Amino acid sequence: MSISPLSPAQVERYSRHLIMPNVGSRGQRALLDSKVLIIGAGGLGSPVSLYLALAGVGNIGIVDFDVVDVSNLQRQILHTDSDVGKRKVESAKETLLAHNPDINVTIHEEPINSTNAFEIMNDYDIVINGADNFATRYLVNDAAFLQKKPLVDGAILIFDGQATTYIPGQGCYRCIFPDPPPPGEVPSCAEAGVIGALPGLVGSIQALETIKLILGVGEPLAGRMLLIEALGMEFREIKVRKNPDCKLCGDNPEVTELIDYEIFCGVKVVS
Repeated sequence: MSISPLSPAQVERYSRHLIMPNVGSRGQRALLDSKVLIIGAGGLGSPVSLYLALAGVGNIGIVDFDVVDVSNLQRQILHTDSDVGKRKVESAKETLLAHNPDINVTIHEEPINSTNAFEIMNDYDIVINGADNFATRYLVNDAAFLQKKPLVDGAILIFDGQATTYIPGQGCYRCIFPDPPPPGEVPSCAEAGVIGALPGLVGSIQALETIKLILGVGEPLAGRMLLIEALGMEFREIKVRKNPDCKLCGDNPEVTELIDYEIFCGVKVVS
């Protein structure tokens, strides 16, 4: 099957990619043909989606059912003051298309859960987790693994962040965290806060990981987790090994379908 050449407008827009030997015309077409799903249009979803849109990732899906609040604007750069009260997915789509009308943005204005996760993820190549609660993190991890899709994961809290990439067959979130902490033991960003620039840093790393996966270049953070301590500006890496006893991806898996994550984590599932 022949691949459509880049248009003159696309050649101009992506010119800084086209001169790179590890991107070039072939790589840019791969970006334009790719389909990426982003869970959440908040702190992490904002920089991730913006940089993927600017890079020319041609099909971006966004899952969120929240509305823009004034308190979001300190870190969620997809939204502006005029978007307060608007659905986040609508605001996100408008912002991304304003930056790059060359792409397609599909919005999923609903909470992702065990009933709809497979249907939502089905048409995408890569899943990016920008959720800020454990129930959604376990749900997205399980669904991505069971559908054999790479998962680019990130987390932020106060001045600390982390990022990693899970490749099916090479470990998963449950390998590190088999069970969620008791409800209330780990505060959320809404409870403890997060410095506004931190999601920009972690989200940019997630965007880079995604682009590398699409292009098939470099070394992804598979088998590695990058830990960021922003107060001391310290970056360290820990090895993440596949756990043979993992309930999801281990030698004798117990989780073979999506479960009730509200009961599992003791909290309501949100995106």
